[in-house]
Amino acid sequence: MKIDTRSVGDISVLDCSGKITLGEGTMAIRNTVREVLKNGGKKIVLNLADVNYIDSSGIGELVSSYTTVTNQGGHLKLLNLTKKIQELLAITKLLTVFQVYDTEKSAIESF
Repeated sequence: MKIDTRSVGDISVLDCSGKITLGEGTMAIRNTVREVLKNGGKKIVLNLADVNYIDSSGIGELVSSYTTVTNQGGHLKLLNLTKKIQELLAITKLLTVFQVYDTEKSAIESF
């Protein structure tokens, strides 16, 4: 799991690649999101275009990160879901929780 953080204005875009699984993958997301919050970032976009696998712990970490950001007055949105991840979020009814975007432009403009 690798995460590159970049800023677009006051929005932090986290480009994730690899697998979001129990252990390293979930810890990487948790730590990066908390770091952005600690540095005053309240607008976060998780770009999942290069995530090729996510397990139940990974889904749990997305929910946990969403809750943490929301509780601190911020917004966390998902970008570029693969077909598999989109189906997984649909099955678990989490597509109704997250704001999901297909283009970075639409995600950025949504703030």
